[in-house]
Amino acid sequence: MNIKEAAKVTGLSNDTIRYYERIGVIMPVPRKENQLRDFTERNINQLKFAKTMRHAGVSIERLREYIGMVLEDDDQTIPTRKALLLEQAEEMQDRINEIQAAHDHLLYKIDHYESHMRQAENRLE
Repeated sequence: MNIKEAAKVTGLSNDTIRYYERIGVIMPVPRKENQLRDFTERNINQLKFAKTMRHAGVSIERLREYIGMVLEDDDQTIPTRKALLLEQAEEMQDRINEIQAAHDHLLYKIDHYESHMRQAENRLE
């Protein structure tokens, strides 16, 4: 599969895919005789994983760290990998809680618009 097809399948841009390969977020993509990338199922899975992790708020540095341990294929790194994922899940839960609180606050304001929001808006001027 070429890069255009890989981009379509993963929802990532060609530039992002090239960047992820260049910095080691995914393993090197095999090349055809004409030197064009030939994405394998494993490459696509790595790109999808990277996309999910980035959407979860994982930094490029942490993602590279995690992928590096995975590609080492050393069971000694499993506790470290799990700890990294747990840390990221906890950070994500904190963000979810903050967004939920803001959402709840907005709904409260909407439900009580006539009783106090109108007056509060006047104080914003």
